[in-house]
Amino acid sequence: MADYTLVEKDSFTVLGFGTELKSDYRDFAGINKEKSDFWQAFSQDGRLDALKTRATNDYVFAVNEAVNNKMMHYAGVMIEASEPAPEEARVIQFPKGEYLVVKGEAKSADELNNKLTGIAFGQVLPEAKNFTYVGGPNAMVEMGQRNGLIFGEFWIPVVRK
Repeated sequence: MADYTLVEKDSFTVLGFGTELKSDYRDFAGINKEKSDFWQAFSQDGRLDALKTRATNDYVFAVNEAVNNKMMHYAGVMIEASEPAPEEARVIQFPKGEYLVVKGEAKSADELNNKLTGIAFGQVLPEAKNFTYVGGPNAMVEMGQRNGLIFGEFWIPVVRK
C-alpha cells in the first residue's frame, strides 16, 4: 500500500474561486484537463497572486467539492474563518477530525495533484480497512518548492469504520 498517515486536524477555512467540472467523474483525463486549464487561466490573469495576499500561510489549495450535485474545483488559500468573502468566491469549511494525508513531490503543481490524487483515491482508500472517506471537501495542498520540485500533501477527511 502507498505511504500515508492519518492526522487529526482542527477545522480550517479555505477561500476559493472555482469552476464546475463537466467531465464524467470516471473520465480522469477530461477532469485533469479541465483542472489544468482552470489553473493556467487563474494563474496567468493575476487572480492567484491576488488571492495569496489574503492567506494566513503560504499554502495554495486545490479543493474538490460536490456542491448542489455539481463537481466543483477551486483554487484557494487558508483564511481566518471570520474573513468576509467576495461574492464570486466560496468559503469552504473543512471539519475538525481525522484526515488521510498523502505526501509527495513533482515537477509541477498539475503533476503533483494528479500523482497524489491517484495514490489517495486509487490505492490508499480502496485498500483501507479501518477508515473511509464519506464525502466533503478534499484538497491537494501545495506547500513549497525544494530542489526544483514542488512538494505538498493531499488531505482527505475520513472516519473510522
